[in-house]
Formats: sequence, structure tokens, C-alpha cells
Amino acid sequence: MNETSNSNKALKQQEQEIDLIELAFKVWGKRKFIFKVCGIAVVVGLIIALSIPKKYTTTIVSVPELQNSSSKSGLSNIASMMGFDLSAATGSEALSPMIYPEIVKSTPFIVDLFDIHVTSEEGEIDTTYYVYLQDFQKSAWWDYIFLAPKKAIGWCINLFKEEEVFDPTQKPDPFHLSIEQNEIVKAINKNISVFVDTKNGTITLNVSAQDPLISATLAQEVMTKLQNHITEYRTNKANIDLKFYETMCQEAKENYYQAQQNYATFVDRHQNVVYASFKTEQDRLNNEMQLNYNLYNQISQQLQAAQIKVQETKPVYTIIQPASVPIKGSPSRAMVLIVIVFLAGCGAVGWILVKDWLRNVFHKKKESESEV
Repeated sequence: MNETSNSNKALKQQEQEIDLIELAFKVWGKRKFIFKVCGIAVVVGLIIALSIPKKYTTTIVSVPELQNSSSKSGLSNIASMMGFDLSAATGSEALSPMIYPEIVKSTPFIVDLFDIHVTSEEGEIDTTYYVYLQDFQKSAWWDYIFLAPKKAIGWCINLFKEEEVFDPTQKPDPFHLSIEQNEIVKAINKNISVFVDTKNGTITLNVSAQDPLISATLAQEVMTKLQNHITEYRTNKANIDLKFYETMCQEAKENYYQAQQNYATFVDRHQNVVYASFKTEQDRLNNEMQLNYNLYNQISQQLQAAQIKVQETKPVYTIIQPASVPIKGSPSRAMVLIVIVFLAGCGAVGWILVKDWLRNVFHKKKESESEV
């Protein structure tokens, strides 16, 4: 039994080897066809590769601030020496880095990028980011073909629709954008992405553009605006308190100076008077001056604590990978050409191998139908 099973396995193996050799000879026999297909694929690949506009991506990697940093603890110690506890100011008001991608994708943040001044590497473009996306974007030729029906329909709809008038000199309102402004917002959303690595604690910002210098400029501006947005959020409550204490301190200072002036004027006018009524008025003015001084002193301390709190709540940003002008763009034209030629070659070989099988299936089906 073992000898027969081994012989059967050997026969099957031999048949498989024969089939593979036959397939290889069949493919080799059609090599001219494969070369023709690959030649056509080279031409098509060159057309496609040269038609796709390159995009350059600039990457900035940063690390968000740790909540319990040494600088914060130092400022808290200074505040504690003044009799104030600022431990509650940290941690509870912190903005989670997981929200950063949503902030960058938000419409108000995107609209704030419209006025960024951009200049191309060759100096041919010198305008705002909005105008750059509106007038200086290159597209593949097939995009114009596919978008032609949509543009035609939109043009026909606009004929029967009242045109919205937007003043170009005014800053766009995120609450009410025009159709063109909304399209620009969508385009910017595609060009900007933020990834948060919870494992390493890093934040990666990627900004793409069709010009390398514009890409680097935008990445730097987006990171700066994101930092300003986070700083404004973190210090908003502290700044409100600071302005309140500044106003109160100014009022207390003026009241103290006025009470001090009233007391000095009264004493100067009644230096030789010994009546009890004048002594009582002098004591009253002195007490009023002391009360205003104590209030002014307490509010001054509160003002200093509020200033420390503002500095304490400001986040510190550590940039690991700063923005730099990218050298290589994507997609690689050589890689596009290689992929297209490879797929064409695989398709040609597959067609050679499957063609006879499909022909036999078709003939068998036709014979069976004729017999019926």
C-alpha cells in the first residue's frame, strides 16, 4: 500500500511539473505579445505619470507639555510663599492632545489660514493661501473630464439662482461661507493632517502643497496658529482674572491715594486745633486711609498671583522635527511607471494562461446547448 501511494504522489508531482513547464513554454511563446503590451503600458504610464501633479509634504513633530513640569512647580512655590495655592490651575484646565486634530480640522481654524502669505520656490507665485488654492492649482487632464458634467450642472443652477455677494476685503465668516470658500475649506482639510501617537506622546503635523516652499511655510504657520490657539485656550480664564484684578487694583490705588490726600489736607489745615471734634475727624480719615491701603495691598498681592497663574498656565512646546523645505514630492513618476508596466505584464501573462481555458469553457457550453 505504501509503495502504491508513494508512486501516485510521484506521478502527481511529475504531472504538476509538466504542467508548469507547459505553461512556461506557452508564456514564452507569446513573449512578443507580452512585450507589445508592456510597450503600450510604458507609453500609458508616461502619460499618467507626467499628468499627475506632484505634492510636497512637510512634517513637524512636537511633544506636548507635561502637566507636572519643573517650571510650573517653581512658579507654584513662589505663589505659595505669597500665601496662594495655584495647584488647581494645572491639570483640570489642560486641553487633551487628542483634540488637536479636531481643532486643525475645524472651520474657524481653517478660515484663519486664508490670509497666510505664500511664495513659491521659483518666485512666480506671491499671494495668499486662498488665492493660491483658487488660481494656481494643477490637476490631471482626466480631472477636467470627470468634473466637466458637475461644473456644467452647477453653471446651469447658478443661472436661476441669485448670486451671493461677499465683500473680498472683509474677513470670511465661518458661520456663512460662499460656495467657493466652502470648496477651499475642503481643499485645505485634505492638505493638512495631525496624528497623535499616544504611545510615544508625539504629535505629527503634515502639510501638503504643490510647491515645496509653500508646503514648508504653511506647516510653520499652521503649527504657530495651533500653538497660539492652545495657549489662548489654556490662559483664557487666567487672563480674564488678571484683567479683573488689574481693574480692581487700579481702583483701589486711586481710592487709597484719594484717602491719603484727604487725610494730609485735613491735618495741614488743623495743625493747631485741639478740639475733640477735629481729633475725631482726623482719626476717621486716618482709619479710612488705612482701610484703603490694606485693600490696595491685598489686591496687589492677588494681582501678582494672577500674573504668576497666567505664566504658569502657558503651555511649553518642544519641537523635535522642525519644518524644512521638502526635496522629493509624491507620487514618484518612476514608481508610477513601474507599477503600471508590472500590472500590464501580469495582465498579459494572465490573459495568455486563461484564454485557452475560457475558449474551452465557451465551446463546451456551446456544444451542450446545440445537443439540447
